[in-house]
Amino acid sequence: MTAKDWNTYIEEFGDYLRLERSLSDNSLKAYLSDIDKLQQFADLSEWDLSPLEIKQKHLLVFLEYIYNLGMTPASQARILAGVKAFYKFLLYRDLIDKDPSLLLEGPKIDRKLPDTLSFPEIEQILDAVDMSTDEGIRNRAIIETLYSSGMRVTELTELRISNLYTDVGFIRIIGKGNKERIVPVGQDALKYIKIYTEHVRRHLDIEPGQENYLFLNRRGSKLSRVMIFNIVRDAADRAGITKKVSPHTFRHSFATHLVEGGANLRAVQDMLGHVSITTTEIYTHLDRDYLRQIITDCHPRSKRPIIMNNDE
Repeated sequence: MTAKDWNTYIEEFGDYLRLERSLSDNSLKAYLSDIDKLQQFADLSEWDLSPLEIKQKHLLVFLEYIYNLGMTPASQARILAGVKAFYKFLLYRDLIDKDPSLLLEGPKIDRKLPDTLSFPEIEQILDAVDMSTDEGIRNRAIIETLYSSGMRVTELTELRISNLYTDVGFIRIIGKGNKERIVPVGQDALKYIKIYTEHVRRHLDIEPGQENYLFLNRRGSKLSRVMIFNIVRDAADRAGITKKVSPHTFRHSFATHLVEGGANLRAVQDMLGHVSITTTEIYTHLDRDYLRQIITDCHPRSKRPIIMNNDE
């Protein structure tokens, strides 16, 4: 399979939607974005198939993947609608004999989804943190970092100051199996990390051997996983969020919001520190400037100006 195979059929599909279906620019963009996600997934899964060779079993794996990302039922249904429209077009053009999407059904509303938060709910939680206390300043930086980077809770507790590259907006994360990845971090997180380090952390009496850990308790030792869970739950309770919220909820939300914002699946996978979607465990490394641009273009917290104010 070559990218040209996919690109040719997707381009023809776009022409069909524009000329014969007279879709608006927004609707056209949404349909093409859905098929682009399927193409990205096919590339990541190393199926080596053209769109004409995709079978129902492949589409089921794709739908399972977007479900596991924690996308809302509405988003899953929209993507499925785009895929169905694409294969209906290929069938209409006599390019395939059988529509592999014909028997696929949308997500059940009562199906248990991975916990995710909407962007307004994220902002509610962040705004509920009491910034008048030292612990509140630290906690705001913690939650901003979780949502801005998608890191796991253990990766957060192990985060070292020496692994912050604030001048270029990246963090080095040591993940599962000691695998290392470099991920971009948003300006909001950098802002509150700066406030925390300059106004709170520097005044702590830090325990020997703990000097390089970023987030510390009041005794100057690194935070435990349990403490991070408590910080997140307390902030959610203060915000009046009734969903079950954990640090992992921010990881799911990070991935979901990026994908729904149009981010490339491979870029999201790279930032999350997942091995390849396939069982071959091929670790994909992307250009860092490209990853930074993904955050800038697709992360909700990056779509407004950030004002640095050390008095906040």
